[in-house]
Amino acid sequence: MSRPRVLDLFSCAGGAGKGFEDAGFAVDGCDIADRPRYPFPYHRGDALAYLAHLIASGEIRRYTLVHASPPCQAGCALTVGTNRSRGWGGAHVQLIPELRALLDRTGLPYVIEQPNGKAPIRRDLALCGEMFGLGVLRHRNFELGGWSVVQPPHPKHRGRVRGHRHGRYYDGPYVAPYGSGGGKATVPEMQAAMGITWTDAREELTEAIPPAYTTWIGQAFLAGRSVTDAAAA
Repeated sequence: MSRPRVLDLFSCAGGAGKGFEDAGFAVDGCDIADRPRYPFPYHRGDALAYLAHLIASGEIRRYTLVHASPPCQAGCALTVGTNRSRGWGGAHVQLIPELRALLDRTGLPYVIEQPNGKAPIRRDLALCGEMFGLGVLRHRNFELGGWSVVQPPHPKHRGRVRGHRHGRYYDGPYVAPYGSGGGKATVPEMQAAMGITWTDAREELTEAIPPAYTTWIGQAFLAGRSVTDAAAA
């Protein structure tokens, strides 16, 4: 029996894609930057243009689910560098309505991911590294189109994120997976904290979703689909 297939838009290094694979999906990615470390087949190009092409050609029908992690940090080096052709970085917020309109046109269930407070998406689901016993907090919000899931409880954090804050050093069970210096995580620490082993590029790890998040999402989606199919039988 073939695996359901997910389209991983704005795939970056593949944190989301790996989680969906672990949940039982086959994965195809799309990113505007060259991603030699991405562990699945991917199309290099503008994600929205590629999605529009898949819709127009009917090729979108080979997918069961679409996941999108559009740029979220205005003016940051990674956002500007990997999405310059669309002018993202300063006005990236306007991407969300355009993306959502295309996703609605697919007729498929979808997921849009963003960090807390970064863009106008519905907060249908919020996940945190503590929910999965990870060494990062990395709070992320998800908009779910065409399906839903019950929000899991958010456990109390076990302590602080390690590093300097306002001239004072704090220790704690979590590392800061971005930047360098000031007690922030080394690349090996970032890899271990997020469960990502296939890339050692700091800029990719900085932007990555821990695969545990999309493993949980993918499993919840497939479980809900199984219940729906059983009810319809």
